[in-house]
Amino acid sequence: MYRVKQIETDVDLSVFSVWLKQQNVGHRITEEGGQQVLWLDNPDHAEAVLQALEQFLAEPELRAAVDATIQSPVHVAGRWQPSPRHAPVVLGVIIVAVIIAWATGLGQSQLSTLLMFVDPREYSWSSMDQRIAAFADTMVRGQFWRLVSPDFLHFSWPHIIFNSVMLWFLGSQIEWFDGKARLAVLFVVASLASNGLQYVVSGPLFGGLSGVVYGVLGYCWLSQHRLARFQFPPALIVFAVAWMLIGFTPLPEWLGLGRMANEAHLGGFVAGLLVATVLPVPKKAPPKGGA
Repeated sequence: MYRVKQIETDVDLSVFSVWLKQQNVGHRITEEGGQQVLWLDNPDHAEAVLQALEQFLAEPELRAAVDATIQSPVHVAGRWQPSPRHAPVVLGVIIVAVIIAWATGLGQSQLSTLLMFVDPREYSWSSMDQRIAAFADTMVRGQFWRLVSPDFLHFSWPHIIFNSVMLWFLGSQIEWFDGKARLAVLFVVASLASNGLQYVVSGPLFGGLSGVVYGVLGYCWLSQHRLARFQFPPALIVFAVAWMLIGFTPLPEWLGLGRMANEAHLGGFVAGLLVATVLPVPKKAPPKGGA
């Protein structure tokens, strides 16, 4: 064990200890000569833990948020495990996406064209000028649902399962801690950015919740730095960004995975960062009761 910090005994470290356990940081707290001593299993964690401890002790709002997270009914043994009633909006999005995937035959039926950014049967879209003209005419005709409806198109069951799992895991935390209104704003902004950028670059033949998922990832990662309340492994962000960058190379096609909607991923991720930057972190502690 590595000795990290000695603290007065009148400082309650129980909540901080539970938070460290949630982060999978091996540690223990002992008492020596009327002082508390914090020990770590891995000395490589010392600098990060000390910074977190200083912030925890200096910011009452942060302590309240962590304490509420620990006592929250959506946490079991300190881990995020919500039920459907805790995130009805996220659950509704997933259900709609599954129904549409089934109804469109995973994007194979003509019904799919009603949900694409523009109707590929009515417009030419091989050049940038044609794509812009097609989009302008689509908006003039009042088909505004097409700005977000590509989110609900999926072309394989693994595609929708992966997106649904990621959206449930992180999106449910946003809905619980930051509220349905914040989640709705994030969903719309990420949809517009991801679908718009993907269409401008490649045309209307795309779909999926991946852009929204990347928006949720970007939001959680940046907003977490302002107020710790979400649970996710830091490696998840590293993996997601690395996968997005790999998508801009020929590697996925070489591996038989096809062309990825890389611009949707990028647009969604940037949108998530933007929402986290523009909208202030909620000052109230996370709710302790039901939704």
